[in-house]
Amino acid sequence: MGKLDNQQLQKLLNYIKTNKQVIIPPMIGGDAGVHRLGNQLLVISTDPCTGVPLKWFGWFLINYASSDLSLFGAKPQFCTINLLGPKTIDTKIFEDIMKQTCAAADEYDIAIVRGHTGMYDSINDLLGVCTVYGIVEPDKLVTPKNAKPGDLIMCTKPVGIETLTNFVLTHPKTAEKLFGAEKTEKISNMVKLQSCVWEAQQLAEMGCVNAMHDATEGGLVVALNELSEASGIGFRVCWDDIPILEDVLELQKQFGFSDEQVLALSSTGLVLAAVPPLLKNVAVEVLSKLGLCAYFIGEFTKDKSRVFVKAGKEKVFPVFIEDVYARLLAFKE
Repeated sequence: MGKLDNQQLQKLLNYIKTNKQVIIPPMIGGDAGVHRLGNQLLVISTDPCTGVPLKWFGWFLINYASSDLSLFGAKPQFCTINLLGPKTIDTKIFEDIMKQTCAAADEYDIAIVRGHTGMYDSINDLLGVCTVYGIVEPDKLVTPKNAKPGDLIMCTKPVGIETLTNFVLTHPKTAEKLFGAEKTEKISNMVKLQSCVWEAQQLAEMGCVNAMHDATEGGLVVALNELSEASGIGFRVCWDDIPILEDVLELQKQFGFSDEQVLALSSTGLVLAAVPPLLKNVAVEVLSKLGLCAYFIGEFTKDKSRVFVKAGKEKVFPVFIEDVYARLLAFKE
């Protein structure tokens, strides 16, 4: 969708100088950066927010970056906020967004320490940027480089929840035709599943994950490939074990996209984790206490091949598939 492809992004990353204080530098597949702060580590994540329903803008602004930081085992503690818009924007919108943002920050006890608000001719729509900071002890740091052969591949939520929920919020008339009024209302109340702050923190705190990744743009396809690449190992996953909501399959049927495109649906809030087999039950218990399920879809392998089992047949797991999220949300009712 909005990201550069890996080859283009790597060209930009090559300009960055190394620094011995930086433990996790900017990297493909890295949700946050880490540098030393005395005997502790400071985890930093930054994310833009645009094109989301105004009712939830401030909540998304805080949760996008906070989720990424939590995947590294840190608790979000401080943040900075930028709110930018066109010269024609009603400043009341800024006020409403800041109320939402502060409420979302308070939920995690995050202190807002700095920010900037401005209106510019060169900007055509509301744009927010949040940078979140959190301290983590070195032995609690979780990175996407640490998945091990034999680790179970776990999903904390079904694939496509973000795409489904945001489609319903932006296309209520079409959603009611597809799902009915009652189901549409239920789906529209699933917005907060697009955060993984609590489960990522708890999984890290209990030490039952070796690596985590949020299945955002590119969904499960990108997340699995990036974890595999970062850790230098392969994986084997089974289509029948991958959790996909019936309503997502209904969207697939309605708009005619492939099974592989389902796997690539933007699924912000879905944590993909590498779980040591002996700690499987601990991970299940952690998620159960948060009202979530643990879905085990395969395992990481010493063999670097990436295997996808479907209908009893093995094939190569896709490296890149179009994420149809933007196309779905641009659909005209």
